[in-house]
Amino acid sequence: MRNTSKAASLLAMVSIIMGAAGPARATPGDVTKSMAAPSGCVTGLTWDGRHLWVADHKTDRLTAIDRSGHVVASLPSPGHRPAGLAWDGRYLWNVDQLRNKIYRVDPRTGITVHTMDSPVSAPTALAWDGKALWISDRRTGTLRRIDPDDGTTIRSIPAPRRSVDGLVWDGRYLFATDRLHDLIYMLEPSRGEVIFSFKSPGPFPTGIAFDGSKLYVADYETDHIDQLVYRDRTKVQRRLIRREDITFTYQVRNYGPGTLTSMEIALALPRSEATQKLDPPLTFVSPPTLVKRDNGGLKVALFRRRNVRAGQTVTVAWKTKVALYSVRHYVFPDTIGPLSAIPTTIRRKYLRNDRKYSITDPIIKKAVRQAVGRQRNPYWMARRIFRYIHKKMHYELAGGWNTAPRVLARGSGSCSEYSFVFISMCRAAGIPARYVGSIVRRRDNASWDDVYHRWVEIYLPGHGWLPVDPSRGDKPTQAQRGDAFFHLTADFVITTRSPGPSRYLDWSYNGMARWQCRGRCKVEEENIAEWSPRRRPSHRRR
Repeated sequence: MRNTSKAASLLAMVSIIMGAAGPARATPGDVTKSMAAPSGCVTGLTWDGRHLWVADHKTDRLTAIDRSGHVVASLPSPGHRPAGLAWDGRYLWNVDQLRNKIYRVDPRTGITVHTMDSPVSAPTALAWDGKALWISDRRTGTLRRIDPDDGTTIRSIPAPRRSVDGLVWDGRYLFATDRLHDLIYMLEPSRGEVIFSFKSPGPFPTGIAFDGSKLYVADYETDHIDQLVYRDRTKVQRRLIRREDITFTYQVRNYGPGTLTSMEIALALPRSEATQKLDPPLTFVSPPTLVKRDNGGLKVALFRRRNVRAGQTVTVAWKTKVALYSVRHYVFPDTIGPLSAIPTTIRRKYLRNDRKYSITDPIIKKAVRQAVGRQRNPYWMARRIFRYIHKKMHYELAGGWNTAPRVLARGSGSCSEYSFVFISMCRAAGIPARYVGSIVRRRDNASWDDVYHRWVEIYLPGHGWLPVDPSRGDKPTQAQRGDAFFHLTADFVITTRSPGPSRYLDWSYNGMARWQCRGRCKVEEENIAEWSPRRRPSHRRR
């Protein structure tokens, strides 16, 4: 637990950031109010319609507080290690980790009116969904919906991660706290898919409650309870993460013995957008012959050379300084309109067939039928396709970019091939889709990249274009899968965004070279992106 001075500093920092009147542009998870917890070891939290109830496993008490944090009632917990709390409209439910029991308590009298064994061996959190209880099991990494009479399991779904300490039901979705990764997840309750997540306000989130319009999260380390934004008009969160100097270099070497009579190197040119701000604009090591826009609107620099003899190397490059942002889109599936609400111009351009997609191929048609079924909500159609691809494929960087039907039949692919399959299936289902290409920061801020990355954007009514990364989302946990849906980290400089093949880059991205040779020519291409973190100049004492 954090000491009082640190907790006060944290609260002061929140107040400065948010301002006295609250955030101007709030997104889910933003703190609107913070108050001290009534005790120092909070492990459970719930809302009874008027007050918050807090479980503390050191004092062994269940305490009710008002919205200002004032204690209005307190009673002993039925066990000696109380954890998750839930409210069913009349009674409190409390799980005890020491005895592995679940108790139903009358808050007016403090009397335990029902006791049953926990159906899981390492229970932590409880939630009530109106008819049944939800309980988390740290040992198996699952969430179970259980019968409130005898504890038998009605349904079991994977937890986003094993470290779930808090659960709450909002009437449609589950929210879960993750104490090890300092995250709060919104979950779809039938399969446990993470719809989105956001950072918890403190480093050790435990209990979580919902009062119908706001979320409340208790933090075990700061000893605070924070009131959080649940839904707001702001749909996108954008945060500056890092600043880098980037150089992208493309080289073509002619080992001969013949001569390259003509050669053209095309470089896709990044621009400022939501995830990146270029400052100043791009500079070139040597000026391009000309700059064009391709058929998809992409800006491309063309470098043309003639009579490149044996032993010669042609080098072209662009440089820039860039500020990189993480961007997360908060999409509630129930707010998505029908496919018919998508503008005709978008559908016409981004539902087209292309040779890499082959959306009329029987393999793709069958896959879409199996994946989508009768689902008609565009959000869940896309999630079902996402899920289907992960069941049918595994990542393999084997070279080559095969067509979507061949990749799906093979069952493995690169990031580009995952993208082709996802675009193909989305378009066949009526969801507009396009690909995005980038250079990538590889773990370290000072790094280099010669593999690069491609993902997908889909168009949903009311939200526009949203990022989906099928290959990055092919991970073992629901938290990792959900993080690749409508979320982009600050590790990419986007160079290419296209519905299909480019006039100058074909199906490539970042860059491409073409040449003609007189006689026999052995030609080697090399391209590399170099990342260097931007450091503030040091201020030395004179």
